[in-house]
Amino acid sequence: MPTTDETTAAATVAATAVCTGRLEAPGATLHYEVRGRGPLLVMVPGGSADAGIYDALAAGLADRWTVVAFDPRGYSRSTLHGPTGEQLPGTHSEDVARLIELLSPDGAPAAVFGSSSSAIVALDLLSRRPGLVGRVVAHEPPLVELLPDPAAGRAVFAAVQESFLRDGVEAAMATMAAGLAPAGGAGGGRYEVATGADEESRAATGPVEDGGATAPPQESGGASEAAAKATAKAAAEATARAGAGAGAGADAVAEAEAATVRRMMANLPVFLKHVLCSFSGHAPDLDALRAAAPKLVVGVGRDSRALLPAVAAERLAQRVGSATAEFPGGHVGLMEDPVAFGARLREVLLG
Repeated sequence: MPTTDETTAAATVAATAVCTGRLEAPGATLHYEVRGRGPLLVMVPGGSADAGIYDALAAGLADRWTVVAFDPRGYSRSTLHGPTGEQLPGTHSEDVARLIELLSPDGAPAAVFGSSSSAIVALDLLSRRPGLVGRVVAHEPPLVELLPDPAAGRAVFAAVQESFLRDGVEAAMATMAAGLAPAGGAGGGRYEVATGADEESRAATGPVEDGGATAPPQESGGASEAAAKATAKAAAEATARAGAGAGAGADAVAEAEAATVRRMMANLPVFLKHVLCSFSGHAPDLDALRAAAPKLVVGVGRDSRALLPAVAAERLAQRVGSATAEFPGGHVGLMEDPVAFGARLREVLLG
């Protein structure tokens, strides 16, 4: 007979085993991945990320939820049926709605998590299709229209896009790092310093601490290669621990890491040209979000409260009357420490 440890290990492997599927949507074919059992939790990738950004988090949550992650349309394995054009949050939120309708057991409302640009998608879904969701956790959506000076916020992301169109990805990443750098970093200033945010914003975000954020955000401006590799490594290690034998583990980690990095880096041109400005410039339906506020939790990174995305996030929560929750790390906390971030996400989802 199997021992208790063997039974537990088998259950863990079963819970974290990944099933993949394809969903036909207007204008695109979506690649999605499912693991675990229980009520549906849809994790929406942001920035240039695809489903792989959530491998480590999903593996940790699959004991309690049926976790679905997917490649956004036009990214990685989710192919468009025509040329790439400007992407809109509403189109992407309808993709999430289709996944919920396809995969939610008995049509029950789903939980939805998004970070940065994908938090904007989650908010749009909540405002348009509130009956499909029971809980939305929106981590630091960079909604520049809610900032004290929206024009200055728009200028930050417009400069990134212009830098990409003129000089390419590497230059755009440098511009992003400068625009969102903490005080004392390479960019020279916090959002308040760079854009003149008012006293109301400073009061809303709490005390400003040095070193609030670190690398150029993968989720908000596309990843630096180092950030993408760190995320891919954590995801690959979780996958290998769940399903690979000891001898094959190292090779599996290396292969999965390399593939995830390549995919997400290849998405950067699409993100920078067709997603960044249209998503960050989106004006959410505040009346609809106010009506659905009991279902909404706005997440803010412990170490990024002074930066543009967190300033916008906390102003959103104030405007619609939703709950807020502090998460470990900064804007890319889910990459910095997936275990701690996942534990906090579990608390918020169950709260």
